[in-house]
Amino acid sequence: MSKYKVEISGIDTSCIPVLSNAEMEDLFKKMQNGDVQARDLLVEGNLKLVLSILKRFHHRVENMDDLFQIGCVGLLKAIDNFDLSHEVKFSTYAVPMILGEVRRYLRDNNSIRVSRSLRDTAYKALKYKEQVYSQTGVEPNLEDIASYLDTTTFDVVQALDSLREPVSMFEPIYSDGGDTIFLFDQIEDKSTNSNEISMKVALEEAIGNLEDREQYILDERFIIGKTQMEIADELQISQAQVSRIEKGAIKQLKKVLK
Repeated sequence: MSKYKVEISGIDTSCIPVLSNAEMEDLFKKMQNGDVQARDLLVEGNLKLVLSILKRFHHRVENMDDLFQIGCVGLLKAIDNFDLSHEVKFSTYAVPMILGEVRRYLRDNNSIRVSRSLRDTAYKALKYKEQVYSQTGVEPNLEDIASYLDTTTFDVVQALDSLREPVSMFEPIYSDGGDTIFLFDQIEDKSTNSNEISMKVALEEAIGNLEDREQYILDERFIIGKTQMEIADELQISQAQVSRIEKGAIKQLKKVLK
């Protein structure tokens, strides 16, 4: 699979249609009035949104076809629950839903496989512990178990640990009526230093200072993955204008982040 392209079997991604905001609104109104075909068109017209999200996971999954199907489940949920009266862009509403489905799938299907020899060692260690405890009332220590099994204490520890259920990174560890704190929040990311955090904050502030149209074009181009021509059709301006606005916004961001 290419680093920059998501390949899905049986689908020519270059031919996937992209809907304008007006087309989306019209289809949602028809769907909410019972038009089944409108729902199908909404799905087809937002498949590029799913593909753009899957690019984030290309290095973690071998079979992107499975992940694409999961992403489509999230897309369907977003379409069925979207409310036009909230005046929120559909992509803004749908991205967290699609991401949630994908992350849940990856979490639930990322079980750790334990080798048979390691599992056998663990069961023998447990059986010996139970036997000694029933005879003496005292549990044997790791050195005793290792000696009995003719192995090392490290192997015993590793074997016994292999029987423990893995804990999800998204396991809630505290909640007091406010935001829930997950295990993930308590783990230090040593790959991220203070400079990177400062840069991220500065970037968010710089983007916030852009004009609405500049923010919209950058979002559609680099988050949703639309072409300049597609954005031009939506905004009813020329592709050259889209290109000029995009380059100007990027230049402004670079100037702020120097």
